[in-house]
Amino acid sequence: MSSFKKAAKTAQKNHRERSQLSSRSHLGLLEKKKDYRLRAKDYHKKQDTLKKLKQKALNRNPDEFYFKMVNSRLQDGRHRWLKKDDPKTEEQELMLETQDMRYVNHKLAVEAKKIEQLKSTLHLTDCGDSRPKNKHIFFMDTKKEAAEFDPAKHLDTHPALLHRTYNRPTTAMLESHTFPGTAVDEEVVGTELQELSKLRRKKYKELTQRIDRERELNIIAQKMQGKRNQHDKGKKVLVKGETKESAAVYKWQPARKR
Repeated sequence: MSSFKKAAKTAQKNHRERSQLSSRSHLGLLEKKKDYRLRAKDYHKKQDTLKKLKQKALNRNPDEFYFKMVNSRLQDGRHRWLKKDDPKTEEQELMLETQDMRYVNHKLAVEAKKIEQLKSTLHLTDCGDSRPKNKHIFFMDTKKEAAEFDPAKHLDTHPALLHRTYNRPTTAMLESHTFPGTAVDEEVVGTELQELSKLRRKKYKELTQRIDRERELNIIAQKMQGKRNQHDKGKKVLVKGETKESAAVYKWQPARKR
Protein backbone atom coordinates (compact mmCIF):
# COMPACT_ATOMS: atom_id res chain seq x y z
CA MET A 1 0.00 0.00 0.00
CA SER A 2 2.79 2.39 0.85
CA SER A 3 4.48 1.68 -2.47
CA PHE A 4 1.24 2.55 -4.29
CA LYS A 5 1.09 5.97 -2.50
CA LYS A 6 4.64 6.74 -3.52
CA ALA A 7 3.92 5.83 -7.11
CA ALA A 8 0.74 7.98 -7.11
CA LYS A 9 2.70 11.05 -5.94
CA THR A 10 5.07 10.82 -8.86
CA ALA A 11 2.18 11.16 -11.28
CA GLN A 12 0.72 14.22 -9.51
CA LYS A 13 1.13 17.67 -11.04
CA ASN A 14 3.33 20.11 -9.08
CA HIS A 15 1.36 22.96 -7.53
CA ARG A 16 2.63 26.36 -8.58
CA GLU A 17 1.50 29.68 -7.13
CA ARG A 18 0.19 32.31 -9.43
CA SER A 19 2.74 34.91 -10.54
CA GLN A 20 2.20 38.61 -11.06
CA LEU A 21 0.37 39.58 -14.22
CA SER A 22 2.38 41.29 -16.90
CA SER A 23 -0.04 44.22 -16.80
CA ARG A 24 0.67 44.64 -13.08
CA SER A 25 4.44 44.07 -13.20
CA HIS A 26 5.03 47.73 -12.35
CA LEU A 27 3.56 47.02 -8.87
CA GLY A 28 6.32 44.55 -7.99
CA LEU A 29 6.19 40.91 -7.01
CA LEU A 30 2.86 39.33 -6.16
CA GLU A 31 2.54 38.78 -2.42
CA LYS A 32 2.50 35.11 -1.38
CA LYS A 33 0.99 33.52 1.68
CA LYS A 34 4.33 33.44 3.50
CA ASP A 35 4.83 37.16 2.86
CA TYR A 36 1.35 37.90 4.20
CA ARG A 37 2.03 35.91 7.36
CA LEU A 38 5.23 37.85 8.08
CA ARG A 39 3.46 41.17 7.48
CA ALA A 40 0.52 40.20 9.66
CA LYS A 41 2.79 39.00 12.46
CA ASP A 42 4.71 42.28 12.47
CA TYR A 43 1.49 44.30 12.40
CA HIS A 44 -0.05 42.47 15.39
CA LYS A 45 3.22 42.77 17.32
CA LYS A 46 3.20 46.54 16.90
CA GLN A 47 -0.46 46.74 17.85
CA ASP A 48 0.18 44.77 21.04
CA THR A 49 3.09 47.09 21.90
CA LEU A 50 0.93 50.19 21.41
CA LYS A 51 -1.82 48.66 23.53
CA LYS A 52 0.60 47.96 26.38
CA LEU A 53 2.05 51.47 26.21
CA LYS A 54 -1.43 53.03 26.31
CA GLN A 55 -2.31 50.93 29.33
CA LYS A 56 0.95 51.88 31.01
CA ALA A 57 0.30 55.59 30.34
CA LEU A 58 -3.19 55.31 31.88
CA ASN A 59 -1.80 53.67 35.01
CA ARG A 60 1.12 56.07 35.36
CA ASN A 61 1.56 57.96 38.61
CA PRO A 62 2.04 61.69 37.86
CA ASP A 63 4.19 62.07 40.99
CA GLU A 64 6.63 59.27 40.17
CA PHE A 65 10.35 60.03 40.26
CA TYR A 66 13.42 58.30 38.92
CA PHE A 67 16.98 59.41 39.52
CA LYS A 68 17.64 59.41 35.77
CA MET A 69 15.19 62.30 35.49
CA VAL A 70 17.85 64.56 37.00
CA ASN A 71 20.17 64.18 34.01
CA SER A 72 17.57 63.96 31.23
CA ARG A 73 14.93 66.23 29.69
CA LEU A 74 12.00 65.69 27.35
CA GLN A 75 12.67 67.52 24.07
CA ASP A 76 10.38 67.20 21.04
CA GLY A 77 8.75 64.14 22.59
CA ARG A 78 12.06 62.32 23.13
CA HIS A 79 14.16 61.88 26.24
CA ARG A 80 17.62 63.38 25.80
CA TRP A 81 20.55 63.25 28.22
CA LEU A 82 21.92 66.56 29.42
CA LYS A 83 25.50 67.28 28.37
CA LYS A 84 27.90 67.44 31.29
CA ASP A 85 30.89 69.75 31.33
CA ASP A 86 33.99 67.76 30.54
CA PRO A 87 36.66 68.47 33.20
CA LYS A 88 39.36 67.99 30.55
CA THR A 89 40.09 70.00 27.42
CA GLU A 90 40.75 68.29 24.11
CA GLU A 91 44.50 68.91 24.41
CA GLN A 92 44.59 67.59 27.98
CA GLU A 93 42.68 64.45 26.97
CA LEU A 94 45.12 63.80 24.12
CA MET A 95 48.19 64.34 26.30
CA LEU A 96 46.87 62.16 29.11
CA GLU A 97 46.20 59.29 26.70
CA THR A 98 49.36 59.43 24.56
CA GLN A 99 52.18 60.85 26.70
CA ASP A 100 53.79 59.95 30.00
CA MET A 101 54.87 61.98 33.02
CA ARG A 102 58.50 62.32 31.97
CA TYR A 103 57.61 63.82 28.58
CA VAL A 104 55.30 66.43 30.15
CA ASN A 105 57.92 67.41 32.75
CA HIS A 106 60.52 67.74 29.99
CA LYS A 107 58.29 70.04 27.91
CA LEU A 108 57.44 72.03 31.04
CA ALA A 109 61.15 72.61 31.76
CA VAL A 110 61.76 73.66 28.14
CA GLU A 111 58.93 76.19 28.20
CA ALA A 112 60.09 77.61 31.55
CA LYS A 113 63.62 78.08 30.19
CA LYS A 114 62.39 79.85 27.07
CA ILE A 115 60.15 82.11 29.15
CA GLU A 116 63.11 83.14 31.30
CA GLN A 117 65.14 83.91 28.18
CA LEU A 118 62.37 86.09 26.77
CA LYS A 119 61.90 87.92 30.06
CA SER A 120 65.60 88.68 30.25
CA THR A 121 65.53 90.37 26.82
CA LEU A 122 62.29 92.32 27.21
CA HIS A 123 61.37 95.31 29.32
CA LEU A 124 58.40 94.09 31.32
CA THR A 125 57.67 97.48 32.82
CA ASP A 126 55.74 98.48 29.70
CA CYS A 127 54.30 95.15 28.51
CA GLY A 128 50.65 96.05 28.03
CA ASP A 129 48.03 98.76 27.79
CA SER A 130 46.29 97.49 30.92
CA ARG A 131 49.20 98.55 33.15
CA PRO A 132 49.21 102.15 34.43
CA LYS A 133 51.25 104.53 32.30
CA ASN A 134 54.35 106.02 33.87
CA LYS A 135 54.33 109.78 34.32
CA HIS A 136 57.29 112.15 34.24
CA ILE A 137 56.33 115.43 35.94
CA PHE A 138 58.39 118.59 35.49
CA PHE A 139 57.96 121.50 37.94
CA MET A 140 58.34 125.11 36.77
CA ASP A 141 58.67 128.23 38.85
CA THR A 142 56.39 130.45 36.76
CA LYS A 143 53.53 129.98 34.33
CA LYS A 144 55.60 131.57 31.57
CA GLU A 145 58.27 128.90 31.93
CA ALA A 146 55.61 126.19 31.92
CA ALA A 147 54.08 127.58 28.68
CA GLU A 148 57.49 127.77 26.96
CA PHE A 149 58.71 124.42 28.28
CA ASP A 150 59.92 121.99 25.59
CA PRO A 151 60.23 118.39 26.91
CA ALA A 152 62.25 117.25 23.87
CA LYS A 153 64.80 119.99 24.42
CA HIS A 154 64.89 119.37 28.16
CA LEU A 155 65.45 115.60 27.72
CA ASP A 156 67.85 116.20 24.81
CA THR A 157 66.08 113.80 22.47
CA HIS A 158 63.92 113.78 19.35
CA PRO A 159 60.19 114.65 19.74
CA ALA A 160 59.21 111.33 18.17
CA LEU A 161 60.91 109.51 21.06
CA LEU A 162 59.12 111.25 23.93
CA HIS A 163 56.49 108.54 24.38
CA ARG A 164 59.14 105.90 25.06
CA THR A 165 59.85 105.17 28.72
CA TYR A 166 62.89 103.02 27.96
CA ASN A 167 65.86 103.10 25.57
CA ARG A 168 65.42 106.78 24.74
CA PRO A 169 68.60 107.92 22.92
CA THR A 170 69.78 111.49 23.07
CA THR A 171 70.21 113.79 20.10
CA ALA A 172 73.97 113.34 20.15
CA MET A 173 73.62 109.56 20.06
CA LEU A 174 71.21 109.78 17.14
CA GLU A 175 73.50 112.11 15.17
CA SER A 176 76.66 110.14 15.79
CA HIS A 177 75.46 106.57 15.41
CA THR A 178 72.18 106.20 13.63
CA PHE A 179 71.65 109.38 11.64
CA PRO A 180 74.72 111.05 10.11
CA GLY A 181 74.85 114.85 9.77
CA THR A 182 73.68 117.66 11.95
CA ALA A 183 69.93 117.16 11.46
CA VAL A 184 67.70 114.20 12.28
CA ASP A 185 65.47 112.76 9.55
CA GLU A 186 61.98 112.43 11.08
CA GLU A 187 60.82 109.96 8.41
CA VAL A 188 63.74 107.61 9.12
CA VAL A 189 63.14 107.90 12.87
CA GLY A 190 59.47 107.02 12.43
CA THR A 191 60.28 103.99 10.27
CA GLU A 192 62.81 102.69 12.77
CA LEU A 193 60.38 103.16 15.63
CA GLN A 194 57.63 101.28 13.77
CA GLU A 195 59.95 98.34 13.12
CA LEU A 196 61.10 98.26 16.75
CA SER A 197 57.50 98.48 17.98
CA LYS A 198 56.42 95.66 15.64
CA LEU A 199 59.30 93.44 16.80
CA ARG A 200 58.50 94.22 20.44
CA ARG A 201 54.81 93.30 20.03
CA LYS A 202 55.83 90.05 18.36
CA LYS A 203 58.12 89.16 21.25
CA TYR A 204 55.47 89.92 23.85
CA LYS A 205 52.90 87.86 21.93
CA GLU A 206 55.32 84.92 21.91
CA LEU A 207 55.92 85.40 25.63
CA THR A 208 52.17 85.36 26.36
CA GLN A 209 51.67 82.19 24.31
CA ARG A 210 54.54 80.43 26.09
CA ILE A 211 53.21 81.43 29.52
CA ASP A 212 49.79 79.98 28.60
CA ARG A 213 51.48 76.83 27.30
CA GLU A 214 53.46 76.46 30.54
CA ARG A 215 50.30 76.83 32.61
CA GLU A 216 48.51 74.18 30.49
CA LEU A 217 51.43 71.75 30.84
CA ASN A 218 51.49 72.33 34.59
CA ILE A 219 47.77 71.41 34.82
CA ILE A 220 48.37 68.25 32.76
CA ALA A 221 51.30 67.26 35.00
CA GLN A 222 49.16 67.74 38.12
CA LYS A 223 46.37 65.58 36.65
CA MET A 224 48.86 62.85 35.75
CA GLN A 225 50.33 62.91 39.24
CA GLY A 226 46.85 62.84 40.79
CA LYS A 227 45.88 59.88 38.64
CA ARG A 228 49.03 58.08 39.76
CA ASN A 229 48.34 58.90 43.42
CA GLN A 230 44.91 57.27 43.21
CA HIS A 231 46.61 53.87 43.06
CA ASP A 232 47.99 54.37 46.57
CA LYS A 233 46.48 52.18 49.24
CA GLY A 234 44.25 53.62 51.93
CA LYS A 235 40.92 55.34 52.19
CA LYS A 236 40.64 58.67 50.42
CA VAL A 237 38.01 61.41 50.34
CA LEU A 238 37.39 63.70 47.38
CA VAL A 239 37.94 67.29 48.55
CA LYS A 240 37.64 69.10 45.20
CA GLY A 241 36.52 67.72 41.86
CA GLU A 242 38.53 67.87 38.68
CA THR A 243 38.10 70.91 36.42
CA LYS A 244 39.72 72.21 33.26
CA GLU A 245 41.94 74.48 35.34
CA SER A 246 42.97 72.13 38.15
CA ALA A 247 43.32 68.48 39.03
CA ALA A 248 41.14 66.64 41.53
CA VAL A 249 42.17 67.02 45.18
CA TYR A 250 41.97 63.97 47.47
CA LYS A 251 42.62 63.64 51.17
CA TRP A 252 43.91 60.34 52.47
CA GLN A 253 43.04 59.22 55.94
CA PRO A 254 46.06 58.68 58.15
CA ALA A 255 47.14 55.07 58.31
CA ARG A 256 49.33 53.44 60.92
CA LYS A 257 52.74 52.40 59.66
CA ARG A 258 53.99 49.05 60.86
